[in-house]
Amino acid sequence: MKVVETEIEGVRVLEPSVWEDERGYFFESFSQRRFEAEVGKVVFVQDNESKSVYGVVRGLHYQLPPYTQAKLVKVVRGKVLDVVVDIRKNSPAFGRHLAIELSESNKRQLFVPKGFAHGFAVLSEEVIFQYKCDEYYVPESEAGIRFDDPCLQIDWEIPREKMILSAKDLSLRAWQETSGLDI
Repeated sequence: MKVVETEIEGVRVLEPSVWEDERGYFFESFSQRRFEAEVGKVVFVQDNESKSVYGVVRGLHYQLPPYTQAKLVKVVRGKVLDVVVDIRKNSPAFGRHLAIELSESNKRQLFVPKGFAHGFAVLSEEVIFQYKCDEYYVPESEAGIRFDDPCLQIDWEIPREKMILSAKDLSLRAWQETSGLDI
């Protein structure tokens, strides 16, 4: 596994070593020992999986303290544009976002530390998306930022008229209404 630093401190891309032959492929998708050596001590307590179709935009979601979550996200089938926004009030990258393509072909994973809003846009016909979380989901702690907030200037790579959004995501607050997290 190769760990690649990004321009936002703490956010890392994990690129696995893949062995392929005429039978298919094999790679180690997660090792607690290697993860701790390369990224740090994080204990994941919950795995989630979602299936979505082209045009779905999910996010930008986060949980409020004390239930903030670090996540390790990946695509099993298809392709997404994965987006994180730094909402750590005291971070030099506060308010900046990072967008990266995750797909079944590149097999990349993205580590998202605590203090980030997270979302993704489905760029393939269908996607199966998985993520590990270091904190359990607590509905009362759920929060988010509107995906199309002009302050964030995120290009989701999907025409607006083709986006499929939940009513919940459409009702999320604007960036200016969020105060950031003290993490």
